[in-house]
Amino acid sequence: MKILGIGSRINHAEYGKGVITNSTSQEYWVTFIEKGLETIDLDSTFEVIEATEDAVDTISLYEVESSLKELLKRYSDISEIVPIADKWKGGTMNLIPKDINLSAKEIPVDTFFHKIVMVRDRIRVMEQKINASKNLDDQEKVDLQQYLTRIYGSLTTFNVLFKNSSQSFKGESSKK
Repeated sequence: MKILGIGSRINHAEYGKGVITNSTSQEYWVTFIEKGLETIDLDSTFEVIEATEDAVDTISLYEVESSLKELLKRYSDISEIVPIADKWKGGTMNLIPKDINLSAKEIPVDTFFHKIVMVRDRIRVMEQKINASKNLDDQEKVDLQQYLTRIYGSLTTFNVLFKNSSQSFKGESSKK
């Protein structure tokens, strides 16, 4: 099956005459004279009035965005969106000192959670940099990885704040 290029003119039995304005790997976006913008499958039945060559590989904006998001998530320190557990949304933490002459501190749980997620993300970036380092030998990498695992383990107390357990901290397993 030959892919038609943008600008190709077609005549569709249901929608009438139109011009292909975009295409993806599965469908054409066609602006029809009578019906406006419609999407039709690449293998739909229609008459080709005038074909233009498809000069580039067809890929949709959605496919480009999805690929970029995946690359950014994998290779940068840009944080993913991590939701807080519903029961903590809008809540506050009260830090009350033992000395009653000192003032207490009230912190929004959402703000505290955001800081915890930033710490987690920075530890992950450090982990990636350690694993990719050419200046460390394998034993040094293993030693540093063990420290990071213990850091994660120290932070598991805060897992109660995460809505999705898959995004929480994982430390060393107590089962051996």
